[in-house]
Amino acid sequence: QGQSADVSSIRREEKTEVEEDDKLSLLTWNIDGLDGEEQPQRARGLCSYILEYSPDVVLLQEMVQPYIRFMHKRLATNYTFIEGGEIGYFTTMLLKKTRVTLLDSKILPFRYSRMMRNLLIAQVMFRGQKVCLMTSHFESCKDNSGERMRQFNAVIKRMSMAPDDFTVLFGGDTNLRDYEVATVEIPVSICDLWEQLGEPEKCRYTWDTWANTNKEMRFKNRLRFDRVYLRRAVKDGVPRMEPHSMALVGLERLKCGRYTSDHWGIYCTFSFE
Repeated sequence: QGQSADVSSIRREEKTEVEEDDKLSLLTWNIDGLDGEEQPQRARGLCSYILEYSPDVVLLQEMVQPYIRFMHKRLATNYTFIEGGEIGYFTTMLLKKTRVTLLDSKILPFRYSRMMRNLLIAQVMFRGQKVCLMTSHFESCKDNSGERMRQFNAVIKRMSMAPDDFTVLFGGDTNLRDYEVATVEIPVSICDLWEQLGEPEKCRYTWDTWANTNKEMRFKNRLRFDRVYLRRAVKDGVPRMEPHSMALVGLERLKCGRYTSDHWGIYCTFSFE
């Protein structure tokens, strides 16, 4: 890290067409659209990553209108956009048109949020399988732990209550600390992707102010704010989704000297068995 690199030179692992075709790929990323520094270069960097990795599903947090306009011009041919808001900053989903069919979407506001936070939900079809996608940006700052936990519990409950023939995937910036998660009784049907894949150390910290210098922080922190949760379909005869891989993205400095975001993104793949 710290070395300059063209995003276009980054290549993900080569996979055969058959393997690629079978797996659902997902990118979740808080893109820090509120940071006005080098925004055009960072927006270009984000689009380059999406075009390079070509994920089936993209879940973005801290989206702002200038980014949306920029991304529409470059990605709307290949992706369906679903926006979780219009003013300020909000979440957005992108669904690859050739791979994912949108059935329905809705926005569920968090009633007590003081930061306009909500849950964006989309029901989709992927290769004949029903998948419910969710993304959110939970309440920020340490002092707002109570509201953040209320939001987390609401998401876990909604994942649990999804129809039993749906696979459910949540990805987003949870702002959760490990000690907060430890107080929640998560059903055995729901798993944390990072834990399920053996807690790979290189993917532990998605907000790392030691390595990422976009924000000038007086006190350095390394936290796992960004998380992916899976609830497999439970109906008999419906294929079970299994985590296959995960990697952090956005680790390379752009030519302007900044990173695409102050968060690393999570790129992950899933197979049906």
